[in-house]
Amino acid sequence: MAKVLMKGNEAIAAAAMKAGCKYFFGYPITPQNELPEFMSRELPKIGGVFVQAESEVAAINMIYGAAGTGARVMTSSSSPGMALKQEGISYCAGAELPCVIVNISRGGPGLGGIQPSQADYFMTTRGGGNGDYRHPVYAPATLQEAVDLTMEAFDVADYYRTPVIVMGDGMIGQMMEPVEFKETSNRELPAKDWATTGTEGKRQPNIINSLALDPAELEKHCHKLDARYKEIEEKEVRHEMYKMEGAEIVLVAYGTTSRIVKNAIDALQKEGIKAGLIRPITLWPFPEKAFDAIPETAKVILTVEMSTGQMIDDVKIANKGRLPIEFYGRTGGMIPTPEAIMEQVKEILGGVK
Repeated sequence: MAKVLMKGNEAIAAAAMKAGCKYFFGYPITPQNELPEFMSRELPKIGGVFVQAESEVAAINMIYGAAGTGARVMTSSSSPGMALKQEGISYCAGAELPCVIVNISRGGPGLGGIQPSQADYFMTTRGGGNGDYRHPVYAPATLQEAVDLTMEAFDVADYYRTPVIVMGDGMIGQMMEPVEFKETSNRELPAKDWATTGTEGKRQPNIINSLALDPAELEKHCHKLDARYKEIEEKEVRHEMYKMEGAEIVLVAYGTTSRIVKNAIDALQKEGIKAGLIRPITLWPFPEKAFDAIPETAKVILTVEMSTGQMIDDVKIANKGRLPIEFYGRTGGMIPTPEAIMEQVKEILGGVK
């Protein structure tokens, strides 16, 4: 299949349609606006429906309703808009409704700015809404990966009956790269016999609900969800290891930041400094077991993020106290450079015995 040069937002939208998404509900916010714009133009051509909701709150509740019919549905937003969606995402998790939510994140807090950021890590991986729930989070580093992971997200959502988030920063949304749309699904998906599609007099009505006033029943439901999350942790972890053999320092980065880190690692290697990378592809579940494969040559871990340091908490948990952990980050829309990362690595290694 030939590759097509596309902007990230449009590539993600096209991937969603390729995966069978026919219903999109959203609200404009930079830097993800090309995604709903693409959907508004292209979905009607295939008999789909685009709705620009009156707010992000309305959009996620429309997702709740449409997902209840068993359809493949998606919404997208950026950081402040994602914050507004959190209650609805919790409702979708509680009602076991599959859906895909795209966050093309920007600097904050508050309205912040429109430049790239990774400061939504806490909100996205911890579940920004109420209650005991989790959801898978994919963090693509390239547009091809954004396409592939978006298509996979729909299968994962259907398989586990859960919301799935694809999180890219503003660079993922705005950059252009060649992509191809491949048939990637080999997953056998369960029948959607829970969907509200009309009984036709053949069965009892299905009820989509997240309200349970009996505490014993609610506890049972929460344990059911928790068992599902444990299965996701066991089966759906994704990560990449880059030049880890003999590494004396291990960098941890995700998304577009990991591409900058790779450039720094390649340049360091030319200077005789061995550095490796652990790149989480799933931010939840976090690839904790990857840290068990850190070579004995490693002296220290350096976490690099476009934030003031949020993923570092998961790195500490995965590290289990074995190695010292350092942090380097830029935030507010500022992007780290390979040169700055190299300087940080040299400074750290100079102080580690």
